[in-house]
Amino acid sequence: MSLPATMRQIRFTAAGGPDVIQVETSPVPMPAAGQVLIKVAAAGVNRPDCLQRAGGYPPPPGATDIPGLEIAGHIVALGENVTGLAMGEAVCALVISGGYAEYCVAEAPLCLPVPQGLNLIEAASLPENVFTVYDNVFTRGRLQAGETFLVHGGSGGIGYTAIQLAKQAGARVFATAGSDDKCAFCIAMGADVAINYRTEDWLTRVKELTARKGVDVILDMVGGDYMQQNVLALGLEGRLVQIAFLKTSRVEFDFMPMMLRRLTLTGSTLRPRMVEQKKAIADKVRSAIWPLYANGKAKPIIHKIFPLSETRAAHALMESSAHIGKIMLTME
Repeated sequence: MSLPATMRQIRFTAAGGPDVIQVETSPVPMPAAGQVLIKVAAAGVNRPDCLQRAGGYPPPPGATDIPGLEIAGHIVALGENVTGLAMGEAVCALVISGGYAEYCVAEAPLCLPVPQGLNLIEAASLPENVFTVYDNVFTRGRLQAGETFLVHGGSGGIGYTAIQLAKQAGARVFATAGSDDKCAFCIAMGADVAINYRTEDWLTRVKELTARKGVDVILDMVGGDYMQQNVLALGLEGRLVQIAFLKTSRVEFDFMPMMLRRLTLTGSTLRPRMVEQKKAIADKVRSAIWPLYANGKAKPIIHKIFPLSETRAAHALMESSAHIGKIMLTME
């Protein structure tokens, strides 16, 4: 098929709030060896996009500064040495950047088929969250069937994905959220207990729920004063996995409980990793997680869909934390 010469994309004109978001026209990129070009149907909006807009999370060297970490659409061009993918195939993909555009280059190994029964918008909501949860909860956090798992922010994209996948893995699942409605959503996603942190002391509640033994794995994106509380909420050999800091990454910290209870503190970022490292995650996701979406045991939850021209509103909603589920952009 013939491709247009130009496309619409989002650009951040400076570091700042949603007002720095602009729609502009630029040349359509071309895939290099090992890459494909995708005509984007939808892209997920994630907190790292907002952090990039604010000046705190620049793309790795050599990557486009167009934001957007996950997309779905149809392949319209193949780079050299690409195998296993075909022109016109519907895929979703984890991308290093570039998702907020009508066309986006993706690494071929990071393209996955659209799970059976899902549309392209739903498929586009999966890669960033599923890759992040699988790698951090199951690989780094080593969550096993029969263990107890706590996720903070259970109503967001990472949170509800973690609830679903941990529950399917046979864990007892606790979640925190900031309203009764969000807690009800967490229960609907499979959490055994949801704690409204605005009305309850979540640490006290977790200790009660575990007969003061503590939980096995915690997935946290809050940081700040949650760091010390997380350590106190962990049981023997517990694992705290840190993936973001909505508060601060700098805290005064007592490490003694980590030594006495043999705790593990770990964490990661996904974006800067080499393609081969991400491919290892993609391969595991394809075999272990994709069937859960195909058979309905896990499902994407879309809160609101915005056209590309309303990206400012999408970012404002993300930063308000009023959403339950995913915020998406469409290109049509």
